[in-house]
Amino acid sequence: MSSVVDVVEYRPTADEPFMNQRQREYFRAKLKGWKEDILRESRETLENLQEESTNHPDMADRASSESDRSLELRTRDRQRKLISKIDAALKRIEDGTYGYCEETGEPIGIARLDARPIATLSLEAQEMHERREKVYRDE
Repeated sequence: MSSVVDVVEYRPTADEPFMNQRQREYFRAKLKGWKEDILRESRETLENLQEESTNHPDMADRASSESDRSLELRTRDRQRKLISKIDAALKRIEDGTYGYCEETGEPIGIARLDARPIATLSLEAQEMHERREKVYRDE
């Protein structure tokens, strides 16, 4: 198994065999780091919300505080959903399906995975999906 330093300095390329051991380690480390960042931010949010539970005497301050709190909670909810996608991607790494399009079975592409490591569709399949979605939305 590679050291953390090797994984951090390594950048996968299209010139090497797709989803080789080194690439899998790279994406596993990237996903785990992303998940840890989200969890850390969530803990900080909880601490901030607990600290800020003071009653504001001014109505404008109270409204502003409640608006900020609502926005923060919506952001955390989106990130909670993102964690489940990260966990699913980590599971795909373990079962050997990571990096392959769920619709076509073709490799998703290193650049796309590097930009969006939770991707489950190739760029072409994603574009087709979005076009179909737009057609149904326009009807």
